[in-house]
Amino acid sequence: MNDVTIASSEAEVHAGEAVERHHSELAGALARQVEALSAAAAARRWQAADTARLGLVEWCRTELVPHALAEERTLYAEAARREDLRLLVEAMVAEHEVIVGLVDTLATTTDAPRAAELARALSVLFGAHLAKENEQVLPILMAAPDVSVAQLLAGMHELIGEEAHSHPGPKAPADENNHACACGDADGPVLELDSSAIPHAVRHGAIFGALDALRPGSCLVLTASHDPLPLLAQLEQRVPGRFSVEYVAQGPDVWRLAFKPTDQPR
Repeated sequence: MNDVTIASSEAEVHAGEAVERHHSELAGALARQVEALSAAAAARRWQAADTARLGLVEWCRTELVPHALAEERTLYAEAARREDLRLLVEAMVAEHEVIVGLVDTLATTTDAPRAAELARALSVLFGAHLAKENEQVLPILMAAPDVSVAQLLAGMHELIGEEAHSHPGPKAPADENNHACACGDADGPVLELDSSAIPHAVRHGAIFGALDALRPGSCLVLTASHDPLPLLAQLEQRVPGRFSVEYVAQGPDVWRLAFKPTDQPR
C-alpha cells in the first residue's frame, strides 16, 4: 500500500494491503506463465507452447476471471456510486471484458506465436488494470468514512487470496534448452522470468508474487536490463533472509539473478 494513502481505520489498511498482496500474487503467476509460453514459442517447441497455452487458459478461468467478477460485485459496485470514480469504474469493467475476450481467444488459438502475442497483451493490460485499482480506486475507498473495504471483502477469497499460499497456482516448466545458471542443485522446477515482459507499474509486485510461490528446492532465474538493487533491498526488507540470491550474469546489458528459498520460515 502506498505510504501516503490515508485510511479511515487500521482495518482498512489491512484490507487494502491484502488486496494488493493478492494482486501481486496474480501478476506473478501470470508473468511466469506468459514467460513460459513466450519462451517455448520463440524456441519453436510447439508442444511445450501448447501445453503452456492451455495451462494459462485454465488458470485464467479459475483464478483471474473469478477475481475480476468478484471485484465487480464488491469494490466496483461501491466505487460506481461515487461521482469521482464512476467513469473510471466503467472503463475498468470494460477492461474486464477485454481480458475475458483475450482468454477466450487464447483458448481457441493453436498458432504458438499468435498465442504468445495474446498472452503478452493480456499481461500488459492486466498490469495497467491493477495499477489503476491499486493507485486510484482502493485509496479513495479506504479513505471514505462511509465505506468499509474490510467489510466488502469479508470472506472474499477471490479478492484477498487467503488460500494463495496453500494453493499457489501452476508453476511454469523449466526451460531445459536454454537454462544455464547456478540452480543446478535445485530439486524442484527452475523458473525463468524476464522482468521486461512485466508492466512497470506492477513489476516488483509481480516478481514478489512469483518468488512467494517458490518452494524449497526450486529456483527462479530473473532477467533484467539493469542491476535490480532496489528490488533486492525491498525483498530483504519484506522477507529478511527468505531467499539466497546469486548473480549469474552482471551486465552491462543483461543481468541474471538466481533466487532460491532458504530453510528459514517466512
